[in-house]
Formats: sequence, structure tokens, C-alpha cells
Amino acid sequence: MSANPSTGHTTHPDDEFHPPTSDDPYWTETCWFTFAAPEHKLSGQLYPFFRPNQGVTSGGAFFWDTGGDQIWNCRYAKNFWHLPLPDQPLSDIELPNGICYQVIEPLKQYRIRFLCQDDGEAEVDLTFTAVCPPNYLGDGHLDQPGRYQGTIRLGDDVYEVDAYGMRDRSWGPRSQFGATLHGAVRGGYSYATASNTDGFHALTMAYGEGDDPDCTVIHGYYLRDGEYSRLVPGQGRRDVLERDPGTGAPTVVRIEAVDESGRELVATSRSVNRIGVHLNPNLWTWNCLSEWTFGDAVGWGEDHDNWSAAGYRRFVRGHLGLD
Repeated sequence: MSANPSTGHTTHPDDEFHPPTSDDPYWTETCWFTFAAPEHKLSGQLYPFFRPNQGVTSGGAFFWDTGGDQIWNCRYAKNFWHLPLPDQPLSDIELPNGICYQVIEPLKQYRIRFLCQDDGEAEVDLTFTAVCPPNYLGDGHLDQPGRYQGTIRLGDDVYEVDAYGMRDRSWGPRSQFGATLHGAVRGGYSYATASNTDGFHALTMAYGEGDDPDCTVIHGYYLRDGEYSRLVPGQGRRDVLERDPGTGAPTVVRIEAVDESGRELVATSRSVNRIGVHLNPNLWTWNCLSEWTFGDAVGWGEDHDNWSAAGYRRFVRGHLGLD
């Protein structure tokens, strides 16, 4: 722990920027928060993409419901790609596009704010409170479920938020070149939280040959009846059971996994909205608000269908019969 000089509060190193380990211009740090008002079928996320060796950051803000699934017809979407990186700690930062993060309690509670700087069309004031400690993948990534409470305003519509969501952080080299997604044909990011004692997260990647190999569990956790356990890498998979015939977006997804205590996870989703977006230049994703059933638990979460830019072009042309 260390003290944040701007606030005097104690912070954790993983709530702050990590010093780049090389001069690689593509060394990257992210700080992603995703949230929803499921009763309105409304989703939102804030996604900065920091490039400290270049001195720049992106600042993505996206809000969508069932009324539109592209950046031009969703409720709100704007992503700046060359904002100057502020000389501020990540634990108390304000980006020029209106994204503000502040650590309230290290690795547990955060205040998340956003105000569109163009015309005030979108505004967020939320508090994220973690359900369990972060789940680390190696020494450069973490995922953490939590409860969001506060408000989202889109135009004149104000939505009260009290629902579970997720955050994740990554730091390290991240090239934007290549026909694969970190060496994989595609990947999945799937999670749900039914209560403070029941939820799961599964990160899956398809490293096999061909255009659509199996998507295998590489990371995640299972939280059931208050018992938390990490998922066993290589023991589990993500299957897209149904896709939208017009776009290829997933509509029904199944996760199978095993945790380190030997419990089996079987979860099936029903997507209720979606947005197709390039979150970074080589990550095309369908982000879907989904209702998940696992055992006798039902919880809201998301399913992300992740591809490299080239990979999704190949897949969707085949899916639509354009080749």
C-alpha cells in the first residue's frame, strides 16, 4: 500500500499506473468498468486504453439498449484515441473526455463518473462495490465482480442503477498488429452475478486450427453459496449455441467449467441486447447483456464474443455466405 499524494488516501499498486517494463510504444494499461440497468435492458461501459510510452490514452464511453446495436444507432458512443495522458494518479484521475475514476477503498470500492464534453448528452455517477477480491491472471490482468449503485442519464432520461457488473484491468505489451487475438482465432468473456454469494466468470480462447476451433477456459472463478474457487484452465469451454443470422452476434451461449474444488459449472445465457464495436483497433467484440442460468441461480451479466479485426471479417463473411 502507498499514499496517493493528491488525496492522502492509501492505495494499492494495482489501483495505480504500473511503470512500463520496456520502451515498447504498444505497452498498454486498461481500466474497464461495465454496468447495466437490466430492467431497462440498458448497458454501459467506460474503457480507457492508456499508452504511457506514447503519452496518450483513448477514452471510450458506450451506452446501448435494444434500440440499436452499432455505434451509430445506439444510445451513445464516442471513443477518443489520442487524448493526452494526464499527469495524475489512476486512483484519482479525470480524462479530457469526461471519464473520472476515484478509489474509495483499495481493490474494493470506486466512484465512476462520466460527463459527455460535447453536449452533456450522457452522464454517469456510480459507485462500484466489489463482491469478492480480484481474480488475477498472471501478473498483468485482474477481473472483479461488483455491485453498481447510482444513476445514468442519457439525454432527458435518468435511470437508477442498482445491479451487478464487472471491472477488469490489464497492463503489459499489447500490439495491435496481426491476424489473431493474442494468438487465438477468437475468445469469449462471460460472467454473471446472481447475488453476493453466487456468480461466475469465464475467460475463454480458441487457439486451435481452422476458422472456428473450440473456445477453451483459460481463467475465471466460480462463486457458489459463498464459496469462491478459481476455474481450472483447460477444463471447460464456451459454445455459441445460436447466432443472429443477419450479423453473427451470439444470442445463446453455454459455458462448461470445473473449479479447483472440483465443482462443475454449467451456465447458459440468453442475450437481451448487444453492441458491435472495436474496443481497440484489433479487438472486434459483440458485447451482450445476458441473463444467465447456472444451477438454480439466475443472474445478469454479459457475454462478449471477441475477435481480431481480420478474424471477424473472415468469420462473418462465411456466416453471411458472402465468400
